[in-house]
Amino acid sequence: MNKLVLTLFTIVLASFSLTAQDIADNAIGLRLGDSDGFGAEISYQRALGDNNRLEVDLGWRSGNDFDGFKLTGLYQWVWVLDGDFNWYAGAGGGLGSYDFDTPAIDDETFFFVAGNVGIEYSFDIPLLLSLDFRPEIGFGDINDDLDFDIALGIRYQF
Repeated sequence: MNKLVLTLFTIVLASFSLTAQDIADNAIGLRLGDSDGFGAEISYQRALGDNNRLEVDLGWRSGNDFDGFKLTGLYQWVWVLDGDFNWYAGAGGGLGSYDFDTPAIDDETFFFVAGNVGIEYSFDIPLLLSLDFRPEIGFGDINDDLDFDIALGIRYQF
């Protein structure tokens, strides 16, 4: 019985070590894309542990009839796919403000909640490329629906 318990303990411990990884302490760069027009975000990631991190993005949005900014904060969990490929998921929220060109629509400040799922590749040089999907639910007069934000991230790791 003791050998069985020791064997099971060893297998469980080995499985945790197989998924352990090192993510960069810091990464800064750009996140490009959007659901309602082109947007660019300055993106910063800070590791909080071996497989979790905080991401903060400050973005500018531009559409056919609006310009605006968004500030987003996300808590993410990171898992190894294969070698330097990782996938991640997270949740968070933020606030934003849109300036509409149409006089019939008032400018708006709003807040939102967001989820996040994506894949990333960490090169041997300090470069991190990612592709992610961020569904957002807005709470405001105009921005009160579900948006699907898809973006490419390019970050320098340090």
